[in-house]
Amino acid sequence: MALEEVEKNFLAMRQTLSGDGEVEPNPDHVSQLALEICKEDVLGLFIHKLPILGWEARKDLVHCWCILLRQMVGSSYCCVEYIEDHLELLDFLVVCYDNKDIALNCGSMLRECIKFPTLAKYILESTSFDLFFKYVELPNFDVASDAFTTFKDLLTKHENAVSEYLTAHYEEFFELYEKLLTSPNYVTRRQSLKLLSEFLLEPPNSHIMKRYILEVRYLKVMMTLLKDSSKNIQLSAFHIFKVFVANPNKPRDIIVILAKNHERLLALLHNLSVGKGTL
Repeated sequence: MALEEVEKNFLAMRQTLSGDGEVEPNPDHVSQLALEICKEDVLGLFIHKLPILGWEARKDLVHCWCILLRQMVGSSYCCVEYIEDHLELLDFLVVCYDNKDIALNCGSMLRECIKFPTLAKYILESTSFDLFFKYVELPNFDVASDAFTTFKDLLTKHENAVSEYLTAHYEEFFELYEKLLTSPNYVTRRQSLKLLSEFLLEPPNSHIMKRYILEVRYLKVMMTLLKDSSKNIQLSAFHIFKVFVANPNKPRDIIVILAKNHERLLALLHNLSVGKGTL
């Protein structure tokens, strides 16, 4: 009975925040509700009670969460400021990927948080971030795909925060990322390779790219991916491989490997151009 009451309250809150289809929401009521929710620590309760709610109530909660985070009261986002003061809530949302019943709800809530630079920066620099390397390979396809979407947002939404993170955690990050690029799972290999191109070739990350293309181990990863059975993966690998080749300051080790594999690489690249566009 108590749960039914909670679900009714979420529906009422949703109508206050976004209207009921006939009546538009009252901006003053929305602002007042946002302030009260922060003042009474209701935002924290939202997250911690998520696992016990029914499907409809969870859907309403996510809808309310997204509106509340974007709600400006005066000149500030009061709900974002509340989360900045309770950053452990973000860690809780990340580990919810372990619970397949609420993983997709938490994913939507996390991506709303990631739109704000301070919250994205916290997740990037927290120990929770490393969990994404596990979550993107979960056996449940829907949960793994959702986790990858969140992972991608973290690495592409705020260029400066990402650049700072990669500079400070270069070795640990790329060691974990190499496991995604060499995963036995085709979807993981393809998505992670495409994402690598996106954030590695961004201008703020040029110093990261210059460091990456000096490393023999990552050249070998790209050369292996050039031989992948999927043409899509071969093409994506080629876009990064050619940066290794074009580098005017190639280390001797890389020059030796390219020279030693010269014939084989030419054959691979010829096949790639012949079969371009096929799977």
